[in-house]
Amino acid sequence: MPTEEELFAAVDALLEGEPQLPPPAERARLREAAGVTQARLAQVLQSTTQTVKNWEAGRSEPRPPRREAYLRLLEGWAAKYPAPDQTDPAPAPAVPETFAAAPAAPRRPAGDPQDSAPPVLAPAAPSSARPSATARSSVSTRPTSSTSTSRRPARKAAAPAADPRFPHGPLAVLDGDGSAYCVEGVVLDCPATTIPQLVEWTLKESGLGAPRLNRNGKDADPLIVLTEAAAVRLGLPACLEDRRGLRLPEDHLVVKQLTRAKWKLTQRGFGPWARIYRPAQGGQRSCVQLAVLPWGALDARAWGDAGQLPAPELARVLGVYATRVTTPRGSAAVCGLELMTSLRPPTRAAKDASGVWVSAPNPGALTQPVDPAPPEAPAEHPVAQGWEGGFLDEEAYQWTRDVATLSDEECLLPWAVGLDINTAFLAAASRLVVGLGAPVHVSSPVFDKKIPGSWLVDLSHIELDPRLPSPFTPSGRRPDGPAWYATPTVAYAVELGYDVRPVEAFLRYETGAYLDPWHDRLKDAYAATMADLGVPVGKDTDERAFLAAMEHLGQNDPGLACVLSAIKATVKGGIGKLRERPQGRHYRDGERWPALERPTWRPDIRAAVISKARVNMHRKMLNTAKATGRYPLAVLSDCVVYASPEPSPLGFLPLTGDGHVLPGSFRLGATPGLAKTEGVQPMLTAVEWLEKGLNPARHIKGGDAVLDEGE
Repeated sequence: MPTEEELFAAVDALLEGEPQLPPPAERARLREAAGVTQARLAQVLQSTTQTVKNWEAGRSEPRPPRREAYLRLLEGWAAKYPAPDQTDPAPAPAVPETFAAAPAAPRRPAGDPQDSAPPVLAPAAPSSARPSATARSSVSTRPTSSTSTSRRPARKAAAPAADPRFPHGPLAVLDGDGSAYCVEGVVLDCPATTIPQLVEWTLKESGLGAPRLNRNGKDADPLIVLTEAAAVRLGLPACLEDRRGLRLPEDHLVVKQLTRAKWKLTQRGFGPWARIYRPAQGGQRSCVQLAVLPWGALDARAWGDAGQLPAPELARVLGVYATRVTTPRGSAAVCGLELMTSLRPPTRAAKDASGVWVSAPNPGALTQPVDPAPPEAPAEHPVAQGWEGGFLDEEAYQWTRDVATLSDEECLLPWAVGLDINTAFLAAASRLVVGLGAPVHVSSPVFDKKIPGSWLVDLSHIELDPRLPSPFTPSGRRPDGPAWYATPTVAYAVELGYDVRPVEAFLRYETGAYLDPWHDRLKDAYAATMADLGVPVGKDTDERAFLAAMEHLGQNDPGLACVLSAIKATVKGGIGKLRERPQGRHYRDGERWPALERPTWRPDIRAAVISKARVNMHRKMLNTAKATGRYPLAVLSDCVVYASPEPSPLGFLPLTGDGHVLPGSFRLGATPGLAKTEGVQPMLTAVEWLEKGLNPARHIKGGDAVLDEGE
């Protein structure tokens, strides 16, 4: 038996041992409270994003020396962001809740004895607090009384839900016979014959919705997609007559029904994407999103042929997008912008000096609307009226090479090959530091690449090879004097070794990588969808295998091809929405328009993303020229065209000794920032386009590409 002294010594040794890390869930809470992404934390600790994910999931523990640094960081965060008192109610302004109720059951085979048992609705969570874990886990997909709305067989039983409050997923596609097709093949019976009845059924019985993407955000409202037959059944016209306003008239029967039932519509009215709600009470939300397919809710430019898919297949397609990106709630541009807010909400719950829960600004987020600096604003903006100092012109490339600079060797090559950068704007958003607050005017500033803003500087003295576009203008022509540039453009001039002396600047000193969570989620969604389509994804992917897989992209699963198209449109549209222009025939320059009241109306952030994307493209072209002596024929946004001895990019790209594309040039692959083949045409055809003043990059795919930036 050990002696008392030995036991005391062992206990003392344990007490003096190394401090313990907080539980994995607390590690994630502290990081999110600080507004730091897993990727950023991995960068600081010189580790990998997956390693940080493992720490926060409890799959592994950090080892010295990272353990001590990680512990110090967590202790600092814990002092700044203490855990909320579990006995205190969550504040209504910062933590709104979706209506919590038991869902309608999935259909069962005929003769199932449960058909005679109607469901009993679970009580809604108290308005002053979140539903407890017990209350959430008690919500069942199984009916218990004879008023069940599910009378026909289910195609598939509901899979265990990640969040028991929403057992049937984020959305349903409603057909004309009352069948509501959900994700995972579940089919519900919807008895509603009017829009108000549909809203009530959705909130109280459907079991639809999705949990918040950030602990400070709000749950996603359930989405009901109406086929043409369903729309007609509910009293809606098969065709929307008001093609300009895209909404039902105020005196339409359906609008009157909603008014009588005390439901409200947003300022958009009842259009292709109608949001129907009642004002939140005590933090309890009552809101349903409708998408009317025959009115063009799913724009073919973003969703391809998704709007023509059968209801069950459309439910699968939209469900994949909702799970990987966000529940659709408008155009792809709207989804892209609202995803930013969902991942970095403007407010969070915090206690004031007296210990009362209040809504406070969320660190790292855009918390309030700010006006841009005059050179950053579009010409119609109020701050631009009377401004004569020039404007920022950070746009995507539209450049063609002078035919006179083509060599005989290039002209004799048989092929012109187009390369497209995967989601170039998304890649540019990665780790991009942007301003979070209002601009500050500075005279004769010293350039600092770490400060986001707009700089008035003369770059016309920089002379580059005429076979390359200038990196400083979207036209690719050399600047002819001082002009306004975003920080990434000026930083690239410094990178090239040139002296820059700004005359003045509008700078933002409160900064952060605001777009990081947005980038990370969309990057994962893009890569996962490419993998599901059979394209190899990974650092060690063989380029030839990748190119072979891309030749058959989408042929085996057209539905997932629609998801991929929507993800790309979400990226471009979201960036474009940062500078949404005024709409309507009655607008006059100098008037404010609704988009200006959003914290996310930030043309300076859009300019920085496009600036970085254009600089990234130029850097790849320059590195390719240094390695091979080959120069592009044309560039259009994220597509560049080269002459090639074979109908493959491997015919002209620089290769390493093991046959892989040289890093720094146009590496091939399925993730954002890497390249894929856009199209191949005979070189003779490309030269003819150049001679006619046409851009080969616009036509290399065989059609007429559109420079789409979401506006």
